[in-house]
Amino acid sequence: MSILINERTRLLIQGITGGEGSFHARRMIEYGTKVVAGVTPGKGGQRLDSVPIYDTVEEAVAQARPNASVIFVPAPFAPDAIIEAADAGIKLIVCITERIPLHEALRVYHMLRLRKTRLIGPNCPGVISPGKAKAGIMPGEVFIPGPVGIVSRSGTLTYEIAAQLSRAGLGQSTVVGIGGDPVVGSSFIDILELFEKDPETELVVLVGEIGGRDEEEAAAFIAAEMTKPVIAYIAGFSAPPGKRMGHAGAIISGGEGTAQAKKEALEAKGIPVGRTPQEMVELAKRALRG
Repeated sequence: MSILINERTRLLIQGITGGEGSFHARRMIEYGTKVVAGVTPGKGGQRLDSVPIYDTVEEAVAQARPNASVIFVPAPFAPDAIIEAADAGIKLIVCITERIPLHEALRVYHMLRLRKTRLIGPNCPGVISPGKAKAGIMPGEVFIPGPVGIVSRSGTLTYEIAAQLSRAGLGQSTVVGIGGDPVVGSSFIDILELFEKDPETELVVLVGEIGGRDEEEAAAFIAAEMTKPVIAYIAGFSAPPGKRMGHAGAIISGGEGTAQAKKEALEAKGIPVGRTPQEMVELAKRALRG
């Protein structure tokens, strides 16, 4: 099985006529994803190759019946695009857009909780269930189907670890990039719960980074609630305190959020932590052997 998306997912792409939206729409279609509609206000009635374009999400839902959306809308308009999709009944929204202001991200977060809509992102690479579907910008060629679930705050680091696992013959059930901003729609814990319930996910890889307390909270949840093995990788052991490193959420302040502190919190709960992608492969092999 897989979580969040599969071969039955009917995908809508908001911002499909922009440079990023059109490029990745074609990559998703090439991968085998059922992209059934796109939305760009003012472009209704046009097509991107065989994909019909609508002016609003409401029209797209009525005509094409999508059940998930990927958002490539520029940051000033992305929050309203997310709310528009939720109001139209879309239950899974993946927001690729970065640089959404914090107060807008908070507004969207609380509005979606009332609607029971799941948001992945913003500022994320998306979701892929290898061999079935992808919703986002992940390079499909580095993933293969298998029993390892991956949940990550990083983008390119996720691809590197997945590629190393794939080369070792350790395929993935679903890979979820939750995003690196301080406020994201789905936390590590939200995704870990889904992997725990998925019968075909045998091992979970958690990819964290400096900043915040998400990894520490995930460690407590794993120890208390999960029966499946979890291994972890933390990026940023050499990061200087007080300096932002890549993501808006990747900043150490007041001595909190260091890679070492996260490593210690995870290991205290019995979760092995790798220092390199290659070491993650060995930890994964060990965990799957039981």
